Amino acid sequence: MSQTVITLNSGSSSIKFALYSAEKISHRISLLCQGEFEGIPNTLHFSAHDAHGTLEDKMIEENPNFQTALSYLLKWVNVTFPQLTLSAAGHRIVHGGERYTESVIINQDVLSYLETLSPLAPLHQPHNLEGVRTLQALHPTLPQIACFDTSFHHTNPRLATIFALPSPFWEEGIRRFGFHGLSYRYIAETLPKLIGDKALGRVIVAHLGHGASMCAIKGLKSIATTMGLTALDGLPMGTRCGNIDPGVLLYLSSEKGYSTQELSDLLYKKSGLLGLSGVSSDMKELLQSKTPQATEAINYFCYQVRRQLASLVPALEGLDIIVFTGGIGENAWQVRQKVCDGLKWLNVELDKELNTSFRPPAAARISTLESKIAVWIIPTNEEIVIVQDVFKLIQGEKNNGTL
Repeated sequence: MSQTVITLNSGSSSIKFALYSAEKISHRISLLCQGEFEGIPNTLHFSAHDAHGTLEDKMIEENPNFQTALSYLLKWVNVTFPQLTLSAAGHRIVHGGERYTESVIINQDVLSYLETLSPLAPLHQPHNLEGVRTLQALHPTLPQIACFDTSFHHTNPRLATIFALPSPFWEEGIRRFGFHGLSYRYIAETLPKLIGDKALGRVIVAHLGHGASMCAIKGLKSIATTMGLTALDGLPMGTRCGNIDPGVLLYLSSEKGYSTQELSDLLYKKSGLLGLSGVSSDMKELLQSKTPQATEAINYFCYQVRRQLASLVPALEGLDIIVFTGGIGENAWQVRQKVCDGLKWLNVELDKELNTSFRPPAAARISTLESKIAVWIIPTNEEIVIVQDVFKLIQGEKNNGTL
């Protein structure tokens, strides 16, 4: 007998989904199909495919909102897979705060707590939770599970998580949490399958995409990461600034009259690659652009990756492996090249042919045999991490979220 689970990653303008089945006894998980709704709240485009090709690709002529999208999705699943009955839904939730160190079954107490964290992840958390609430209204009896991007980093030592602020701030929960944890967990679980016990060594994973961060992993556990209380910190991103002198914000507020909302829009939506280049937040477009500003944005991004990667080496007390993942990490060979060219002092030596010829979804080592640091590309799979936790929870192998 098998169970069927749907995973949802709800954003401001899109909802990505995947449908999985798993055998109750063998726990063998199979991907049935995956797809996306795009264009919310202006238009609503639905696409879905399986291993054999496109299942559907169409515009939906109704209100382009979460209610319409998820209602359509539930009906589409019933029609396309009439033999299946949904057992549960798993949601990517960006912020789990101090309370949740692992995935949990969502109840009202869980949902209420997660809503208090929305100011810490304003680009993600409200939309993640809208997906939960909408599905609750459409299918009240369907168990829903929250899987957190912050959970993987709860193994960070205290010194890696505190800010140099008066201690009451720590007690209020103002600390480094870190994000992209579902991706890092997937890499930590996959690396031993590729290299055996060497995976227990000192690893830096660079999750580079529209959102970008890095994580220092030792013994397959997170010990430091570049993001902090919010997903603004660390590396520059598609539209987010990354590290910035807090005095800049004080200056913009006191001398330029920026409001809190204006500062938020600047830091979250108008900065990063977009702000630097004036062209695009998309690395692929920047690599194709010939403007000096686009070139500078790329160079700044790679410079910051090298600089912040170096800052994680002391936390690990050395370095054995670098892993690139995420949309940029997996697809932009030029970025990998620029980053590694600046790490020769670490005795990193990239095989240029392996680097330029790499194509997902297979994982591959792209460093030379002489390189003291092994460099890998491992395409991430956050959905499979979500679905594994969902099946464990609905099969009673983990505790639910009731406190």
